[in-house]
Amino acid sequence: MSPPQSPNSSRDQVRPLAPSSHRIHVENEEGVNYTSAASSTELSKKRRRRRCVKCFACCGVTTVVVGIVILILALTVFKAKDPKIRMNSIRFEGLSSLTRSSNLQPNLNITVVADISIKNPNSVSFKFRAATAGVTYSDRVIAEALIPRGSARARRTLRMDVSVTVMTEKLVGIPRLTNDLIAMELPISMSTTINGRVNLGLFKKSVGVRMNCNMVIDLQRQQVKGNMDCDRKVSM
Repeated sequence: MSPPQSPNSSRDQVRPLAPSSHRIHVENEEGVNYTSAASSTELSKKRRRRRCVKCFACCGVTTVVVGIVILILALTVFKAKDPKIRMNSIRFEGLSSLTRSSNLQPNLNITVVADISIKNPNSVSFKFRAATAGVTYSDRVIAEALIPRGSARARRTLRMDVSVTVMTEKLVGIPRLTNDLIAMELPISMSTTINGRVNLGLFKKSVGVRMNCNMVIDLQRQQVKGNMDCDRKVSM
């Protein structure tokens, strides 16, 4: 006969194995931990990606806004405008010696003084280079003068007197001079070209302003007869 078995040992023998569900549950818990860590990593990547997209979007919007502002300023405040040149008046010195002399002498001193103004409509100064003013009679230059370089301040008008001495020896060889002296009228023209630059920071504009004024001198009154006919042109 086999020895009698204790109640505890019998109970141990008939105890079933742990349900497989418990083992699966442990493995699932470990799996859940792994999945949770992966999800956290992916979420952080998505957050970084969103921050990058927002950063790029902000930079793009800022660039567009700055570009629009610069464009508006370039078309309004900083738009380079063309300077304007004008001959306000002109006077003559020594014309009486020309009308009194039956024979022209090279030592006659005849001077033309022109009051010229340069108007600068820009928000910055207009700097111009040295220029030459000339007086023409019968398609021949009889006088020239140098206009020194200068600057017209922003939204101001620069006025200057340009004195030109007539070269009498060049008048002698002009065929129509005798008839003009008899008629006491001398048709002449005065012209000059001012070249300069308007500097608006990022925007620079080179401008050339040419003026040509035709007039008739009343030799008896020594002044311009009627109005001057001035033609102005702007070149870039």
